[in-house]
Amino acid sequence: MRKTLRSFLFNTSLIITVSFSWSNEVPSATELLNKVDKLYQQDNAYAKLTMEIQTPDYQRSMSMESWSIGLDYSLMRVLTPKKEQGVATLKRENEMWNYLPKIRKTIKVPPSMMMGSWMGSDFTNDDLMREGSWVEEFEVDLRAENGQYILDLVSKENTVTVWGAMQIIIDQETLLPIKQIYLDEDGSAVREMVFSDIKTFDGVTLPSVMTLTPLTKDGHLTRVTYDDLSFNVEIGSDFFTVQNLQRRR
Repeated sequence: MRKTLRSFLFNTSLIITVSFSWSNEVPSATELLNKVDKLYQQDNAYAKLTMEIQTPDYQRSMSMESWSIGLDYSLMRVLTPKKEQGVATLKRENEMWNYLPKIRKTIKVPPSMMMGSWMGSDFTNDDLMREGSWVEEFEVDLRAENGQYILDLVSKENTVTVWGAMQIIIDQETLLPIKQIYLDEDGSAVREMVFSDIKTFDGVTLPSVMTLTPLTKDGHLTRVTYDDLSFNVEIGSDFFTVQNLQRRR
């Protein structure tokens, strides 16, 4: 199975200050894809966020904090509710661990578990292992419709991905993403991410809310809200250790 999956979650590696100054000319497909690709990437970032999970059977909410350096290092820790406080996930390059404080156990996530749900949400462990560059991994075509740019992505020959294709819809005025649609190998939409509530954090303007809906599961969605974001945080790669993963704060 093809395996690279791009996610906007958790990698507060996710945010970079990118300055684009377009002329009156329409930006190229590659320029737009590069902008969106880097919108949620940042060295040395800290975030507080809320995750809401909805299913036909229950609703739950978690508050979390995360630290990251680029795409290689990230650590996320659950703050509330109390019964899940201290549950944490660590990513170091291409390795991942989960810490479960109730049983005081650290579990290394094997490849066979990468498509499993993270904390009961619609995001998978694989979403947290975000790697690579869309510009390098996908062929992209651009079209403009009704005040929007639409990017159609098809993976290159050697790209490993779980998706047959993707589509990214961008507002022409703000150049910020509105929606991302994931398609299977038959071209059917499988899930979609909707971006909303644009805010400015530490000088960076971006959608602060991301709602992921699996289109094959009625009544399911996961919403992530960035409550606070800081950049240029003084942390190094030595912060992202299994020992630090196990600490409550």
